[in-house]
Amino acid sequence: MPETSGAPRPDPSLPVNAIEALDVVKTYHSDGSQVHALRGITFRVAPGEIVAVMGPSGCGKTTLLNCLSGLDRIDSGVIRIGGTDLSSLDDDARTRHRARRMGFVFQLFNLLPVLSAVENAELPLLVTGMKAAEARRRALDALARVGLEDAAPRRPAQLSGGERQRVAVARALVNQPDIVWADEPTGNLDSQTAAEVMNLIVALNRSEKATFVVVTHDPGIGARCDRIVHMRDGQIVEEETPVAGTAR
Repeated sequence: MPETSGAPRPDPSLPVNAIEALDVVKTYHSDGSQVHALRGITFRVAPGEIVAVMGPSGCGKTTLLNCLSGLDRIDSGVIRIGGTDLSSLDDDARTRHRARRMGFVFQLFNLLPVLSAVENAELPLLVTGMKAAEARRRALDALARVGLEDAAPRRPAQLSGGERQRVAVARALVNQPDIVWADEPTGNLDSQTAAEVMNLIVALNRSEKATFVVVTHDPGIGARCDRIVHMRDGQIVEEETPVAGTAR
């Protein structure tokens, strides 16, 4: 796999591939019909890469992300995350694996409206059983890393769209994950705010050394990544290294 000059130096203590999918197939069955969402996908991501997954609506981008992250089971093939074969884990172990090693950012933010920014950010830690005081400390630190330390007591309705997505990014990073999955993270934002959120993702990728997989329709977002994977009809049809991605 070619290494881009702007990518963070891989950690030699980590496996060669942060993410590895081999001949992955996923088919959905509905009302007697079949939807072949993934048709033999083979896909690898090195530790510390930012990879964009692009393609038309319905091509399988979100299904790929859900399968790679273990949110959805596959019909055949192999998915390894940090060297661990997801098929070797039962549902509880898979949930723990996600909670400890992964973060998620979604288009619709998925913040709980009744909780403050810091309460939303600390939620993944509380779910894993961390003591409240330590979870609060880490959540405040995560908010500081995305420039929202002053917004800690505010609820989502009191935040702008860009600020809500920053809280979502803080929540994704609060458990210091190896991998962050981002599904259309700028889809609900104007172009300037989308660029600011992508600036944040790039900066955090460099500082935190986390691997990012970003599903997006936005060519400008794809251009900021180390690599773009293009999908069509459930298959990867092309990969490219954008010029802007090498410079960030």
